[in-house]
Amino acid sequence: MGFGWSCKRWRKIALSLIGSAVLLSQQADAFYLPGIAPHDYKIGEKVDLQVNSLTPSLNAENKLESVLSYNYYDERFHFCRPQGGPTAAHESLGSILFGDRIYNSVFDLEMLKDSSCQMLCVQTIPGKDATFINDKIMKGYNYNWLIDGLPAATVKIEDRLQKEFYSLGFELGSQVAGQIVPHFYNHYDITVQYHTVDSVHHRVVGVIVTPQSKHTIYSPDTTPSCDTTEPMNLHEDKDNQVVFTYSVKWEKSEKSWATRWDAYLHAIDPKIHWFSLVNSVVIVVFLSAMLGLILVRTLHKDIARYNADDAEDLQEDFGWKLVHGDVFRPPQNFEYLSVIVGSGFQLFWMVLITLVIAILGFLSPSSRGSLSTAMLMLYIVFGFSAGYNAAYNYHSLGGTSLRRIIILTTLCVPGICCVLLLIVNFCLIVANSSAAAPITTLLGVIALWFIISIPLTVAGGYFGYKRKTADPPVRVNQIPRQIPEQPWYLRTIPSALMGGILTFGAIFIELYFIMNSIWFHKVYYVFGFLFIVFIILILTTAEVTVLLTYFHLCSEDYRWQWRSVYTAGASALYVFLYGVLFYFSRLRLASYASLIIYFGWMITACLMFFILTGAIGFVASNIFVRRIYSAIKID
Repeated sequence: MGFGWSCKRWRKIALSLIGSAVLLSQQADAFYLPGIAPHDYKIGEKVDLQVNSLTPSLNAENKLESVLSYNYYDERFHFCRPQGGPTAAHESLGSILFGDRIYNSVFDLEMLKDSSCQMLCVQTIPGKDATFINDKIMKGYNYNWLIDGLPAATVKIEDRLQKEFYSLGFELGSQVAGQIVPHFYNHYDITVQYHTVDSVHHRVVGVIVTPQSKHTIYSPDTTPSCDTTEPMNLHEDKDNQVVFTYSVKWEKSEKSWATRWDAYLHAIDPKIHWFSLVNSVVIVVFLSAMLGLILVRTLHKDIARYNADDAEDLQEDFGWKLVHGDVFRPPQNFEYLSVIVGSGFQLFWMVLITLVIAILGFLSPSSRGSLSTAMLMLYIVFGFSAGYNAAYNYHSLGGTSLRRIIILTTLCVPGICCVLLLIVNFCLIVANSSAAAPITTLLGVIALWFIISIPLTVAGGYFGYKRKTADPPVRVNQIPRQIPEQPWYLRTIPSALMGGILTFGAIFIELYFIMNSIWFHKVYYVFGFLFIVFIILILTTAEVTVLLTYFHLCSEDYRWQWRSVYTAGASALYVFLYGVLFYFSRLRLASYASLIIYFGWMITACLMFFILTGAIGFVASNIFVRRIYSAIKID
């Protein structure tokens, strides 16, 4: 009765968590903590326009051809520079690591002061640089500007609902059908929406830019005119004189400052998220029903028979009781298993706390890079959890070298990820991309690792190793039992692939939105849904692993420790295969650097996912195995 009651209790707890997350996701729009204080402007007060890196977007064929971003003041673009050179804005660690390079600009905006056809500068673009710019136009690169923390956007209309929404950024140029040379946008119509707080103070609540291509003729004796309709084409066989101009229009809006991001946070089809949630819940209910039917009912019968006093019943023992003397035998390379468990706990707490903070609204898009900064800092702080759980599990399995487990935990997972990300960063440097992290930032991250993460890991390892370990409920035999030949579907690879596909099926729809957000530079904001999917991921991984662990034990295969990691972590393989499918369906990367960067990030993410799910699977199987073997009588 104890085992069945425990399962029912945990199912009730899980359903309560899912219900709470649904309520949080529905209330997320109303509960908004922006992260920055509103700036009140007076009439005529200067409003800064900042420029960020140019980023790739979908081309005319609806494909992404590059993942490289470029500094706005890259000399090959020849954009107008402020007098004395551009000044970099203060950015968060996460913002810098993920490619933001924000600077001031030459644009002169004053609150509620309209202006038309203001000249920025005149530049001569040689043919070689014209080739570079035209290539970026053909690949769909976008300008990225900021005014009062709001990104400049273009107004687009959703095809299905015919509803307007703001698309982040605006095009560097356009390609007209039948024309070889694309049009270069050198005139910008800037519409700034403002909300009036009182008779004196006003706030920026929206920024829309409509770029145009104008072949403006410049003469030192006359003021340039923006009335021309002739487009600006950059010829690659000669020098090109380009006049950069802009106009500013201030437009009153009823939007409040607290809701100014609503137009940017537009879901193309919100029903897809609900479909994803329902799909995931169906998988969890299906697995829970199987566990209830197979494990609870069958285990009750098994335990009742194994504990019976009838000698005839004892002679008919089979299945998982027969391996009781080997089921707690330490597996091979258990120190690496312990590292995976400890690092999995570290990732689990990082993801959970980040999602909770995001649901509460503290990681607003107004604060650029706050999400990645929070994840990085939480990962560093939870080095204590990695050391503690790795050392405790290592000691429980019979490990005797505290120094060895601490060194492995400190170096293995962070070291592999560091090498992969350094390769990605090297490719960014070779490609002259602005997304390459500066050496000072990398040194800062390494310093955080040495100063904070490593000492916390050592401290956690010390306390975890000193913690009293739980004795196995049954004695381990000295001579290992021979394992009979297993059916093909219970061998390592087939069983892991079967378990992984079920876990992947619970998350793959939400994975599509995450991939879109990362590679197409969209704002991901449905953290309520993501939290629910994360809880479902935990439940699905645990249930699938426990189910297959039970089948392995019934087949007299007691090597469940590594099997539970492989079974749970196999979903990472499907995530990687989905990344390959995403590449062939949505991307068409033209350079080797872009390929290495894309797959470098995918491999790093899948490695993290494998460690997270593998640790969840091992912990669930460990609890299950200890529970069932403590419920039977062993002579």
